[in-house]
Amino acid sequence: MDLAAHRHSTKLRAIGVETVGMSKSFGGLTALDDVSLKVKPGSFHALLGENGAGKSTLVKCMMGFYQPTKGSVLVNGSEVSIPNPRAAHAHGIGMVYQHFTLVPSLTAAENLVISRANTPAIIDWKKEHQTLDAFLETTPFKVPLDKPVNSLSAGEKQKLEILKQLYLDQRFLILDEPTSVLTPDEADEVLGLLRGMTDAGDLTILMISHKFREVTAFADAVTVLRRGRMVGGGDVANLSVDDMSHMMIGDTTVRERGARETSLEKKLKLEVVGLFAEDDELLPALEAVNLKVHTGEILGIAGVSGNGQSELIETLSGQRIPSDGRFFVDGKPYEPERKQMDSLKVFGFSEEPLRNAAVPRMTVAENMAFRSFDKAPISPFKGWLSPTPIRKKARELISSYRVKTPSTDEPIENLSGGNVQRAILARELSGTVEILIVANPCFGLDFASVAEIRAQIMDQRNKGAAVLLVSEDLDEILELADIVAVMSEGRVSFTSPIADTDRAKIGHAMAGHQS
Repeated sequence: MDLAAHRHSTKLRAIGVETVGMSKSFGGLTALDDVSLKVKPGSFHALLGENGAGKSTLVKCMMGFYQPTKGSVLVNGSEVSIPNPRAAHAHGIGMVYQHFTLVPSLTAAENLVISRANTPAIIDWKKEHQTLDAFLETTPFKVPLDKPVNSLSAGEKQKLEILKQLYLDQRFLILDEPTSVLTPDEADEVLGLLRGMTDAGDLTILMISHKFREVTAFADAVTVLRRGRMVGGGDVANLSVDDMSHMMIGDTTVRERGARETSLEKKLKLEVVGLFAEDDELLPALEAVNLKVHTGEILGIAGVSGNGQSELIETLSGQRIPSDGRFFVDGKPYEPERKQMDSLKVFGFSEEPLRNAAVPRMTVAENMAFRSFDKAPISPFKGWLSPTPIRKKARELISSYRVKTPSTDEPIENLSGGNVQRAILARELSGTVEILIVANPCFGLDFASVAEIRAQIMDQRNKGAAVLLVSEDLDEILELADIVAVMSEGRVSFTSPIADTDRAKIGHAMAGHQS
């Protein structure tokens, strides 16, 4: 019996959900404009769009967090009222969020039981465990019920989040970037199990994602939003990645990455030797980390978030004092402080620049001057700053790096995320760069900004810079790196030329398996 016949011969538990003419305005801003989305029962539907396209606003309207300005929600063809998330749950609609919502100190079983609206004041745990064991027999997701959540892997936590929705009998699940904290193997396992449940007619999935590989591998259909409007979609089998990309960005010009140029001479530029550091809780975060980055080379550091990457970047940028270890540039001891960074031409930028690399309330021009505020012509006399050359230099950089801002005097916090990153990029790359240290440089940015920033990183590599790239986006590592190193539990567990490895090997190392 084929799948279609099987579905007709059994009762579908999955439900279908539809939005009709959904719009949402916040004051004068229209975040969602007449979006009609139909997700069929038992389907795996992907929702794509750039940051600010309206994806989050749409699903928050479906979940009852927002009330639409106009439009309606249909469940299995009938219009329903969803004034709050509890009403959405009553209609069988649940959501698995990008960040875990579990109580870390409680066991998996305790997290499931307390998620019910009717949890009794006195819990009969023997009875509850029997019920939970019987429930797990009906699902493909297996997690140890008696372990505290804080001892589970990221993959097990994500499975538990999904189990919680199934335990509450939610048969339409909205997944918000469900694989952002998972290794490639964990991501494929979780999405594969969900796809199996949709194929069986037990579940309907609406997944917000930016990973085309996962969309093409697991989704049946796709809907694309741009600037609050639905601009396209269809069956995934009939769409290429280029088709989906073009729907997302429209006529926006996307810069092509320059070819990877081959350099005959590779000189050791930056070396990290025996680095140890503690996290904010004074627990070990880095243990005996050794790294080498050569001229004209990108060393990509891969790994699931929380394995020491942040502490590595902070020690290299002078924001965290290591407990042991040394840095060398050109074979000489190096301390990450302003004078040496300036003389050795060490530059960098990272994710969330408004927190890490900019002063939000200062102007675009002032933020762009941080590298040169104490030099002529900005500072012709010691202690004096001249605003005219600050603005002049900023205008040049804004033009060269296509930063969209009303003026040089606009507070940088008022710019979009992509334009904040472009402004910091302009500041850091406008001179001669010999060492470039970047962390998750494209996190949360639109498609065109991602292409621009990756192209700029490759340009610096081709000019001879030694580039240390830390990224939780494995596709970014595979695209840019010459050498890949994997960090797991504060250590470098795997290193290989990118040509001698593949996604599977890197993914296994990210999961803590030694090669």
